[in-house]
Amino acid sequence: MSAALRRAVVPTALTLTVLLSGVLGCEEVQDAVNPDPDGSGAAFRVRIENVSSAQPFTGSGVFNTPVGAAGPGPLAAGEAYEFGFTAGPGSRVSFATMFVQSNDLFYAPAEDGIALYDASGAPTVGDVTDLVMLWDAGVEVNEEPGVGANQAPRQAGPNTGDAEGGQVQLVADGFTYPAVADAIAVTVSKTSDADFSIRVANVSDGSVLLAPGVWVVHADGAPLFAAGSTDRGDGLEALAEDGDPSGLGAALADDTGIAVIIAPGVWVLHTADGPLFTDGAPDRGLGLEALAEDGDPSALAAALGGAMALPHGGAFTTPVGAAGPAPAGPGGAYEFVVAAVPGARLSLATMYVQSNDLFYGTDERGIALFDQDGVALSGDVTSDIALWDAGSEVNEAPGFGPNQAPRQAGPDTGADEGGAVRMVADAYDYGAVAESIRVSITAE
Repeated sequence: MSAALRRAVVPTALTLTVLLSGVLGCEEVQDAVNPDPDGSGAAFRVRIENVSSAQPFTGSGVFNTPVGAAGPGPLAAGEAYEFGFTAGPGSRVSFATMFVQSNDLFYAPAEDGIALYDASGAPTVGDVTDLVMLWDAGVEVNEEPGVGANQAPRQAGPNTGDAEGGQVQLVADGFTYPAVADAIAVTVSKTSDADFSIRVANVSDGSVLLAPGVWVVHADGAPLFAAGSTDRGDGLEALAEDGDPSGLGAALADDTGIAVIIAPGVWVLHTADGPLFTDGAPDRGLGLEALAEDGDPSALAAALGGAMALPHGGAFTTPVGAAGPAPAGPGGAYEFVVAAVPGARLSLATMYVQSNDLFYGTDERGIALFDQDGVALSGDVTSDIALWDAGSEVNEAPGFGPNQAPRQAGPDTGADEGGAVRMVADAYDYGAVAESIRVSITAE
């Protein structure tokens, strides 16, 4: 994380009048910053909360369609499954695919998966078949491979064999199985800075059939099973007995996501549109770039803030309960109080930290703090918040890009985009705004 994001210190701010004199007419400036002469104003507590969940996995999925096939199906000799994912240094990948001519056997790496980078940060590429083993899920009594009546190709329906009540372990039942390398070949390729592709090929002589499986990217732990322990009941049994990865895939998906972090940000009261940016126009160079790229609100706060009897702009930097300025992770929140009169609107911006230059914020109009009858606003206003792209730095995969604040060597290290401020619209998945952030305003 950049030093600016860690420190996030706010300097003494200028008055809002300095900024608004260039945005509003003089009469509007006076209206925006004038104290409350008739007692019609109110104080508002604004809460910006990170409502995301801390997830153990950064990626997961199901592989079920052989390369070149029209739809999902088992993997015959000479065919292959392929799947891709994004993973940064420290990541590992686990996967599992059923050995179909069995009761409950599957191919997978050790419980902690395969390291995708070595100690020096070099990616793992090439043939990793020697890290793959044949495991027994311990949930159904084994029969002779390729013969048993309760094995998937011959059983009358799923889950028909005798329950075993055993442990997940390397297969050791007295039957003969092909050497792993005579049945399956697994290779890892690097396709871009943080993107990998894995190919799972059936290299058997035709005696082996593989089934659709699951994959998961994780930092540590044993996401699919623990050797020597019983199956966890989250879908491995269906995968290992019947070649059905859907249940386990869904369970993994529920625990998959990029950790959402929000950064110190800025707020401003105004009456005219666009105090922070103009949708479709380049950044104005007042500090939005530093906020959106590095989580540093100081320059923008200096341009927008005010030190008056009633503050009209500034920064929020310290999460509720924290000892000092810091980003806010899942469960964290920022709060600040503003005083305003009817006609005032509130705009705010806070960086989406796992990005190159994205920020959560209001649109150009901001949020009206009073209705047309002068009644003060109270309630959830998350629907007025969007995820914006500052257009100043080329986007990389969220949570993995080397030029994003948690991973960059210093501020402002990414490729210049030369674009316009706009709602984010690229090929990446950022999730719904309401799943990451909640903004509420309470009249006090």
